[in-house]
Order: sequence, then C-alpha cells, then structure tokens
Amino acid sequence: MKFAIFGDIHANLEAFDAVMADAADQGVTHHVCIGDVVGYNANPHECVARLQEMRCPVVKGNHDEEASADTEIVGFNPLAYAALEWTRKALTDEDKAWLRNLRMMRQVRDFTIVHSTLDTPSSWAYVMNKFDAISSFSYQFTQVCFFGHTHTPRVYVKEVKVRQENTDTVRIEPGRKYFINVGSVGQPRDGDWRSAYAVYDHDNQQVYIRRVPYDLATAQRKIRAAGLPEPLAERLSLGK
Repeated sequence: MKFAIFGDIHANLEAFDAVMADAADQGVTHHVCIGDVVGYNANPHECVARLQEMRCPVVKGNHDEEASADTEIVGFNPLAYAALEWTRKALTDEDKAWLRNLRMMRQVRDFTIVHSTLDTPSSWAYVMNKFDAISSFSYQFTQVCFFGHTHTPRVYVKEVKVRQENTDTVRIEPGRKYFINVGSVGQPRDGDWRSAYAVYDHDNQQVYIRRVPYDLATAQRKIRAAGLPEPLAERLSLGK
C-alpha cells in the first residue's frame, strides 16, 4: 500500500497533473491531500474538479477557507489578496461549497493529516522549525502526521526531544513520532521550482519526498493571461 501525500496545489494544474503522473509511476495506490487546493495560480476550478473526481481524503487550507467565504479578505499579503479576489470569481458556487465543508484535520488509516498545526489548526500558524513543531506533537495521537502550509519539505521527529531531519527519505521507527511537511505541488518555496510531494510506503514504513518537473511555461502563461500579478508567474521559476 502506497500513499501519495500532496498539497499546496494552489490552482497549478500543470504541476498537479505532473505529480499525479509521477505518483502512478511510483505505484501509488491511494491519494491524500493536505489542503490549499486553490489560490495564487490560474486553474482553481479545474483543480477542485480533479480532487472531487479522485474522491480522496482532503483537509482545508487557509486559501481554501478564504476563497470559499463571502466576507472581507483579511490577513493576506497583496499578492495573495489579489489572487484570492480573482479566485473567488473563478470558482463556482458548488466549488466553494465543497471547499467550505472540508474538515480541518482527519485521520487516514493510522496517520493524521492537517494543513497547518494540530494544536490550533484554524489559526493557520506556520511550523518553520523544531520549536514550532513541539506544540503539534502534544496533540498528535498517531505515529505519523503529514502537513503543509510553508511550501517547504521538512521532517520533525520526536523521541525524547524534538529534532529536525534534513532528509528526503524517512524510515518510520517504533518509539518515535513524525511530523512531516510534504512541500508544495503548485508553488514550492525552498529554492527548487519542481513540485514536491511525499510517497508513504506503508508496508515498508518509509516516506520519501519526490521532486517532479512540470510544464512551468504553460502555468506562467496562464497566470499572465488571467491578469494575475506578474510576480506570481515569476516566482514559480525561482521556487520561492
């Protein structure tokens, strides 16, 4: 049994398609999404539709929440704000209802998924280091939890103390807990423009982070054609 754990798609259909193709090549049997299906890029409706067709477990991200709301957009930087305004117009009422009804966290088999943190998932706090991760471990009741939100792959391990491991391959060992950021499909921010996601080989208790190239030029062209801010297209090639 192999799970593709992915998220922060952010309406990047080209990246999403490339990741799904790579997951198939890896022999993935199940799919799981850790949120932020929409925002920033130019295919929000299409990405929502793909996930709906897949019928896989999905949790809500902060962009999913804001794009599906009808209240004033607050707490976002100017680029994210402009993209969310555009996204609200691009989504159907049915898309918004689906996003609005997503849960904040959920258990899948014997692991947990959440977009941001386990202690206060609706506050959309960022886990940037091992100190940020400590609070989530206190609320983690499965050995493994996958999350996103920072767009940067990270592995935090708790045995006696919490430590960060800078590795693309993780062996799940007894007596330890793992809080694993799978990176971003649609807008990586770790200096590598390629899409990131995780494969969880459940039978062999191993997690590995995959990096997948995609049709970057088409994704950028769509952003520009949609009239979205130019920096949203430029940042994709920089991985930030």
